[in-house]
Amino acid sequence: MNCELLATCSALGYLEGETYHKEVDCLESVKDLIRYLRHEDDTRDVRQQLGAGQIIQNDLLPLITQHGEDKVLFDACIRLMVNLTQPAMLCFGKVPEDPVFRHHFLEVTSHLQAYKEAFASERVFGILSETLYNLLQLDWDQRQEEDNLLIERILLLVRNILHVPADPCEEKKVDDDASIHDRLLWAVHMSGFDDLIKFLASAQSEQQWTMHVLEIVSLMFRDQTPEALVSAGQARSAEEQQKDLQELEALRQKEQAEKRSRTLQRGTRHSRFGGSYVVQGLKSIGDKDVIYHRTLHNFKNYTHDIGKSVRRVPKRNRQAKECKDKRRSALNVRLFLREFCVDFLENCYNHLMYLVKESLIREHAQEHDESYYLWALSFFMAFNRGNGFRADFVSETLSIRAFHFIERNITNYYEMMLTDRKEATSWSRRMHLALKAYQELLLNVNEMDRSQDESIRQSSNVIKSNIFYLMEYREIFLTLLRKFDETRQPYSYLKDLVESTHLFLRMLERFCKGRKNLMVQVRSYVRRKKSRVEKNLPTLETSPETLAETWKTVEEELKLSESLTEGIVPFDATSETPLEEQRTEAMVRVQNALLARLGPEALGLLRAAREVWPEGDVFGSADVEPEEELELLKQILHANLPRSSPEPTVEEDDDDVAELEEEELESVQVSETEFNFLDFVKRFASPNIVRPYILLLKSYSKNTPHTNHCIARMLHRLAVDLKMDALLYQLSVFNLFNKILNDPAAAAYKELVTFAKHVVNRFFSVAAKNNKAYVELLFWKNVRAVCDMTEGYKPDIVETLLQLLNNRNRTRRQVVTQLVHMGLVANAKELKKQKIGTRIVLWTEDQEEELQMLFEEYRDSDDVLGNILKKLTAKRSRARVVDKLLSMGLVAERRELYKRRSRKSQGKSSGKGMSEEEFLAGLTQGSPDDSVGRDDEEDGENESEESEEEEEREESLNGQRRSQSMHSTVERKADVGNTVNALHQEGMSGPLLWLQNCLNRTANDREEDGLSQPVPLVPLTEANEDAMDNKSFQRLLRKLGMRAPANEQESFWRIPAKISAADLRCAAAALSPTEDEPTGGEEQDGPSEQRAQALRALLLARKQKHHLSCFSFKLQGTFASCITRLVSGKEYSVESENK
Repeated sequence: MNCELLATCSALGYLEGETYHKEVDCLESVKDLIRYLRHEDDTRDVRQQLGAGQIIQNDLLPLITQHGEDKVLFDACIRLMVNLTQPAMLCFGKVPEDPVFRHHFLEVTSHLQAYKEAFASERVFGILSETLYNLLQLDWDQRQEEDNLLIERILLLVRNILHVPADPCEEKKVDDDASIHDRLLWAVHMSGFDDLIKFLASAQSEQQWTMHVLEIVSLMFRDQTPEALVSAGQARSAEEQQKDLQELEALRQKEQAEKRSRTLQRGTRHSRFGGSYVVQGLKSIGDKDVIYHRTLHNFKNYTHDIGKSVRRVPKRNRQAKECKDKRRSALNVRLFLREFCVDFLENCYNHLMYLVKESLIREHAQEHDESYYLWALSFFMAFNRGNGFRADFVSETLSIRAFHFIERNITNYYEMMLTDRKEATSWSRRMHLALKAYQELLLNVNEMDRSQDESIRQSSNVIKSNIFYLMEYREIFLTLLRKFDETRQPYSYLKDLVESTHLFLRMLERFCKGRKNLMVQVRSYVRRKKSRVEKNLPTLETSPETLAETWKTVEEELKLSESLTEGIVPFDATSETPLEEQRTEAMVRVQNALLARLGPEALGLLRAAREVWPEGDVFGSADVEPEEELELLKQILHANLPRSSPEPTVEEDDDDVAELEEEELESVQVSETEFNFLDFVKRFASPNIVRPYILLLKSYSKNTPHTNHCIARMLHRLAVDLKMDALLYQLSVFNLFNKILNDPAAAAYKELVTFAKHVVNRFFSVAAKNNKAYVELLFWKNVRAVCDMTEGYKPDIVETLLQLLNNRNRTRRQVVTQLVHMGLVANAKELKKQKIGTRIVLWTEDQEEELQMLFEEYRDSDDVLGNILKKLTAKRSRARVVDKLLSMGLVAERRELYKRRSRKSQGKSSGKGMSEEEFLAGLTQGSPDDSVGRDDEEDGENESEESEEEEEREESLNGQRRSQSMHSTVERKADVGNTVNALHQEGMSGPLLWLQNCLNRTANDREEDGLSQPVPLVPLTEANEDAMDNKSFQRLLRKLGMRAPANEQESFWRIPAKISAADLRCAAAALSPTEDEPTGGEEQDGPSEQRAQALRALLLARKQKHHLSCFSFKLQGTFASCITRLVSGKEYSVESENK
């Protein structure tokens, strides 16, 4: 122990026999220890040293028991013990993963377990109870702030001690034996502290301690189950005795069957040699049959996997661990806890749960405090249900509000389990707790139906009407089953989920039987369809004859009609276009109405537009006459108004009609519809829901009879009631059925055996008609596949119609559109064509050898992967080939399969061995396509934005490799000069000038310092920021060799370090706008003029390099501006250059 800590602990006092003698500086020493704990490090060294010194056992507990009259010292000791006993999880934040910190965590936990054993004393809790009782006797106006703090500290101290986990290595207790926790609870009971807890839970004036009380109560019942407490001290009922007899009978039958099996397998005379047998039809590693060297009675257990090492399951794929099992405490402790539950339900439950619920809703509680509320709800309602159900004892939580609160928490926990992956286990436990509470609410409502009181049965009907009416409560189990994940949620969760679903369906079925027309709420998603492919709008004829005839019709309609179309709004309030700029669109709308011969609508629109835009009399003056209005309408009809041209259409493949036809914007609408129970059960006919049931059925021998009944009942609903037994035609399911049928104790699972026989018989009857049934066993099937398997495989309707149509030029898209238009199908998705590909997954040995040979052949080529894909016999996707190469160990990482530059092109692109004329010609006129295979970059300009973004991501990943030389990048791209001119026409002269200055400044720095490092292009003005987000500007940056942000940690484009200063100046010169293309005879002078300008820029750059060695750093900005003006083509003289 540290010297200062040792001296401080020695100054507290000493224990002589049973008497503790405190020192004069005892109080100051306690305060010093509190101060030391406040400044301990991350390893909690002070806490560990005090625990090793047993300060609580030897000093603090004797101080409060023998010197409790000293109030100041008592208060300080309580403060220190609250700090020392706080959970290790709070000290470290979480269970540390680092081995060193994990050791410190376990050390702190072991000290806490020693503290808990020391607190299991009636004398200690007697002092705490007496002190708390005296404080609670004071009225609220007599209490000081110190009194409230001491009450809270005592409650926190008891909470911390009860929270300490049991040590499984030390406490190897059997059921009905007293553990340390039981001894602690007995000390709480004998000291009367439990009565104070009940008083705090029920008193109106002590509402501020509700959360502390709920935590203490939940920790008291941590190892208990409601069923064990209900049956404590009572004779077993006839039903329980019958249940035990059934379990014993099942075990006896299983034992006898195993004994008979061993008797048949054992021969009359022992043989040292079992013999050797040839197993016909079962091939070994080679082509010969397996030779079996053991006795025949063990042959059923033979498998090729015998002797193999068990494959290690990745941590992320392992099954979730179960929580620790409950244990049965000593009988006297269970009796005390049972009486506590009875008193708590009668006097405290409703009041306490109301206050806790209000604190949670108003967010006055701490984080995750709702878990205590959910535990108390499920535990005490289960106890009340088993101990002679009294609805008035739990009326606070037996309401629709409770259902809503739990449903909202289940949804929140599931979302957090997906987002907070590091704490997914904790969120899964909270989700399980909420599910248990929801299940208990359903059980209590079901219990209310059996009540003799008519008012209670009516209340039950009201609750059921609400939970069956609202879709959130009706479909929660569908969602939870569909989202079940065995790697995060344990089997106990699945067991409770299956039993809750069974209970809910049984209640819903019973509720529907007595009602003919049951209306429920449904949410319909109204889709506003926005066409992705622009339709060709019909063009209206605007010939003079047609316009004259149209005006004659409109004029007659206006003269005869007396009513106008009212309520027309001439502008679009949701449009981003300003109101003043929508006048032209309003005029076009008036013209369209006239062309459609809707005279009253056109006149109404004209008058509405006049009120919105009165200035300028564009739509006529305010006091216009009817004749003038007609003349104005005639002028609008004959006027040539500007119209926005529709966007060009994009052709799509017919196979993707369902995906590319329309973009759907969903809006939720709530409506009512008549409920049908069978239609609701059909929602469970999905492999995503059947799989969890089969997973739970695999542990049928460990399940309770009720759990197996719930599984069998759901599968019976699907296979018999819905006649979808083909959902269970799966090889793993049949293997499980075979295990059940061959179980020696199969007589104990009569329901499962009967159901398994029914499904297997149905399968063989289907297999007699469908010769593909045995192949279908390999796959899970949806409803459509079930219908195809049992009723026959139906051909594609659209393909059949195309063959029957006389017009062979019809496409699939046209047929589908016509069927939707005629109302024969609801939407195009119903006729979506199933894409049938090779879907090759497994690699044969020959294919692996072929892949290895191709890799060895092309491993030194520039495009390894491209050459392999061209030569592969069995065509596969690029991703599958890459994965296979990685799994075979032929390459260590994907980077090795990237396309490489040839040495010839690299040397040329770096500027070595290349004349100025060649470089400038390539810079201004472009070069042929790169032979390495950068086709995707050239095609990117003509593809959609999505392909451009993918190209940019690929560019950013290969940026370092791609920026080896600016010339190679320029040679791979099309004409830089045309791109620069296009950007100048778009008004980006300022950003281009800024980019020139950046390139020149970087070139100057690299020549002066002799060092090269990536330089970020940081835009400081809004115009430059907009340019950096522009696709065309980014394309120019890529052509010049700039590197895009490599990952999310980089925000700016960068000038790569491998571009030389001369190359940077040439790139800056290329950013100058070229002259417009000449016409006529000037066409021949264009290329020579461009070449002269480029040569002049290069000459000037060389002169600047010579001058930079003579001038100071302060003049670099001036030279940069001179270079910018000269490169941009402005006139200059020798005089200005000398300046």
